Amino acid sequence: MVRVAMFTGIVEEKGKVVACEELEGSWRYRVAVEVVGAEISLGDSVAVNGCCLTVVEIGEGVLSFDVLEETRRLTNLRDIAVGSSVNLERSLRFDGRVGGHFVSGHIDGTGVIRTLRPEGKDVILEIEAPEGFEKYLVYKGCIAIDGMSLTVAEVKGRMVTIWLIPHTLEVTSIGEKGVGDAVNLEFDLIAKYTEKIVAQRDA
Repeated sequence: MVRVAMFTGIVEEKGKVVACEELEGSWRYRVAVEVVGAEISLGDSVAVNGCCLTVVEIGEGVLSFDVLEETRRLTNLRDIAVGSSVNLERSLRFDGRVGGHFVSGHIDGTGVIRTLRPEGKDVILEIEAPEGFEKYLVYKGCIAIDGMSLTVAEVKGRMVTIWLIPHTLEVTSIGEKGVGDAVNLEFDLIAKYTEKIVAQRDA
């Protein structure tokens, strides 16, 4: 049976990586959890920095995930080390609320933080998206950054500006990042499906 997980981009918890081991065919990440460890079973999907991963082991306050080398190459999980914080969200339950937007957990690419600075009571986050993805950057549109559902405030070419409230920096890993750090990006599913449909229609 094929299982399809979806997420909402509302981070439930900031987990802490307690181990990162290289195995024969993958890497195993062990993450200390509190909230996300509840009502979880082997084989369940969890978004780790927005990347959909499968729970392969459950310990006392620790969840383990296997990560392929290709996944590390395409996401910022390659930069994760012991002690790093990661954003965590359990997969969407259909009797639950959708507080953000629909997120698949399939990362499109990594962006680079160019600005992260306070401005008044807010924080300005500017990210440079990978080349070729600027078409998905839409003013007031949705974007998932390290698994966080955020609203685009400004677009200039491949540069996207997000306004963050201080609470977001406290409860997610973005508050521990700096200029030059990589972040996982997933662009709006509806935009990508619409592009595909239009391309097939015009082919």
